[in-house]
Amino acid sequence: MSLWNVKKRCQKKLNRTYHYKNKHIHTMRKLVLTCASLFLLSSAFAQTLFTYGQYPVSKQDFVRVYEKNSINKKADYSEPALREYLNLYSLFRMKVKEAEIQRLDTLPNIQHELDNYRKQLAKNYLTDEEVTNKLLREAYDRMKEEVHVEHILILCPLGTDTTAAYRKIDSLYKVATHKKADFAALAKEYSEDKGSKDNGGDIGYITALSTVYPVENAAYNTEVGKISAPFKTQFGYHIVKVIDKRPANGQIRIEQIMVAVPKSKGAEGIEAGRKRIDSVAMLLKQGASFEVLVKQYSDDKFSVNEGGKLPPFGVGHYVPVFENAAFALKNPGDISAPVQTEYGFHIFKLLERFPLKPYDSVEVTLKHKIENDSRAQTARDIFFEKIKEKNGYKEYPENVQALVAKMDQMISDTGKLAHMFRAMDYRSMTKPVFSLAGVNYTQADFAKFIETTTHGRLMGAKQVATKDLLRMYVSNVVNDFEEHKLIDENPDFKNLMEEYRDGIMLFELMDRNVWGKASKDSVGLNEFYEAHKNKYMWQPGFKGAVYHFKTEALAKEGVKLMGKKGATDEDVIKKINTDANPDGVSVQRGHFEFSHFKDVPQSDVEKAKITSPIKNADGTYYVVKTEDLYKEPTQKSLDEARGYVVAEYQDFLEKQWHDQLRAKYPVKVDETVFKSLVK
Repeated sequence: MSLWNVKKRCQKKLNRTYHYKNKHIHTMRKLVLTCASLFLLSSAFAQTLFTYGQYPVSKQDFVRVYEKNSINKKADYSEPALREYLNLYSLFRMKVKEAEIQRLDTLPNIQHELDNYRKQLAKNYLTDEEVTNKLLREAYDRMKEEVHVEHILILCPLGTDTTAAYRKIDSLYKVATHKKADFAALAKEYSEDKGSKDNGGDIGYITALSTVYPVENAAYNTEVGKISAPFKTQFGYHIVKVIDKRPANGQIRIEQIMVAVPKSKGAEGIEAGRKRIDSVAMLLKQGASFEVLVKQYSDDKFSVNEGGKLPPFGVGHYVPVFENAAFALKNPGDISAPVQTEYGFHIFKLLERFPLKPYDSVEVTLKHKIENDSRAQTARDIFFEKIKEKNGYKEYPENVQALVAKMDQMISDTGKLAHMFRAMDYRSMTKPVFSLAGVNYTQADFAKFIETTTHGRLMGAKQVATKDLLRMYVSNVVNDFEEHKLIDENPDFKNLMEEYRDGIMLFELMDRNVWGKASKDSVGLNEFYEAHKNKYMWQPGFKGAVYHFKTEALAKEGVKLMGKKGATDEDVIKKINTDANPDGVSVQRGHFEFSHFKDVPQSDVEKAKITSPIKNADGTYYVVKTEDLYKEPTQKSLDEARGYVVAEYQDFLEKQWHDQLRAKYPVKVDETVFKSLVK
């Protein structure tokens, strides 16, 4: 809290007390003492710890950053640790100041990155905390129960007319709720969900967070044997029938043997797959190792290298027949009979069961999932409605209708310009479509948003599309409005944004003064190399090639090939690496130092000679072909030492730059304030 805000706060308290001074003298005395304490507290935290040049840094800012960056969140308040960090932090502030002076935060690439980060960060703040907590508890409570559902979906993509889709689902609902209706038969005939249509709309058991929120709501709010009223998701309109509800099974971990059956092979492929899985089942009954059979028979490329093990999963993760067979296993070590799915045949072995953990131990993970789940939009919608109400939001539907009417005139449904939408055609329309915080957002503004969002192609019914697009536009405006207010109203958000801004500006500044400069400044790099060239030496070694062979037989064959007059590396590789043995040999060519080839006796390496095959610890072999021999250290050229030279030149430039910054911004520490930090 700033000193000014403390003053205002105290003054307000004193003013309120003044009206009741005759009755509350004791209270007033306590209040004055409290205000005095607040003044002292504010003053203490506003103390300047150090200055760099003319710029002060407060004790409060230093402590906040120091504690945040402490290892394991345990700040070391010893004097040496504080001195070291102050030295680093003061240099950091100098760099930030230089970046600000150069206005690096105005660069388009940095602006773009900051905007993206602000939008991502703001999602954690632009929500109703009370609603979020209720959603957290609701999700956890629902995770205690699993619901078996069938559903019918009528597709209705964004921007299409919803009327026909709703009429169709409503008529199906009326038929489905008739006593003699067969829901599964209706799903097979009418549902547009390809994943469940052939199964009579059966999507198996679900639990919280295993499907979109509206479907989850319908499942948990509908009684067993009943059918939900029609509802909408981003996919279209649904009705859901609840078949069963049961206590949650939690999660399980299994390993599997899968025999794949490509659909292209038809009935013949299914029969072949069945015979193969039955033979595996027989071997298991005879006591064969499950893990060994995984390696021999399983076609699941994602789990075969893990011994068939799958990550832990709960209901709603795999197709129903897969999950039913897996969850039917009771005890670790139990093995299922062969199970057929659309992918082929499976045999499962239960490894472990994981019951639902207590709420406190899953709260953080659950919150993260909810933030990325469709239900998070519920909390955001409620929060945005509060923002709109607080800031005098008002809609002008008649002006929206006028825009739609002009769209009907301007947009053709046929020809080369079919569905073409151009914002410039509506630039003269300046009436508001809505207002927020006293600012009007006009028809022309909305038209620009439409063109950007639709890429200038407005498909479907214009009335429906405009309604959806306006909802998106309002949401974007309200979101941006509140995002920018966060920096002024939320200290945590402001600090995080400033830290990120400082970080990306520093990256740009370092690239300009150190990294990029070292790689682009060829004159400076060459001068640095010449001044330090004695550091960049080849130690005793050889120039030539090192051949790595898979087996001793291939190494011997390679030696014979290398010995032929005019033989090249490519000749050896082409001869050794065949289709049957594609990785028989590989070649490294260059300048080698004996210190990196300790297994090779230096006496065996001779100029223009080939060594005998030398065995590696892993059973492979290598052969050295020497073109030149160096028994004394030799000079590396700049190109040969470039990596080392560039790295050391960067260090040189950085140190030089740091010295310049410290000279420009001399640091002065208030030792009294500093000593107050030492513990």
